[in-house]
Amino acid sequence: MFTVFLALGGNQGNRLAYLNKALFYISEMIGDIIHESSIFETEPWGFDDESYFLNKVVMLKTQLLPTEILAQIRIIENLLERKRKTIGYEGRTIDLDILFFNNEIIDSKPELVVPHPHLHERKFVLIPLNEIAPNFIHPVLLKSVKELVYECGDTCEIRHFREN
Repeated sequence: MFTVFLALGGNQGNRLAYLNKALFYISEMIGDIIHESSIFETEPWGFDDESYFLNKVVMLKTQLLPTEILAQIRIIENLLERKRKTIGYEGRTIDLDILFFNNEIIDSKPELVVPHPHLHERKFVLIPLNEIAPNFIHPVLLKSVKELVYECGDTCEIRHFREN
């Protein structure tokens, strides 16, 4: 069994419903969710949009290889109406990213790079990840998630999500 960390996020439509459906599909199609962070509400990163994102991170156990996980992620994103219209960042119903696969380093550009090449720059990934795995060591940067949070220069607003 492999240990995998996935980031989930979306800012279009019923954000909470899409997040919950993604969790269901992940557990059905990829593996057993062992830990999951709280849900955070964050301002868009890398582009202008009025709609804030809901984000969370999950840790799961799976028998799938990274390329198989990526294929399942694409299926889940399609099931949840993810539209990829342009190059760059844009609003979306759901976005799923592989953050870590065990302690492995995978560089199959442009298709798959693990650890995620920008995770250490993004509080919306690091803060939820820190909730469930503060001592996990980034295999490239050789720093704990806790250290990466402390060193992150991201100034985007992030707060715990509370349903009304």
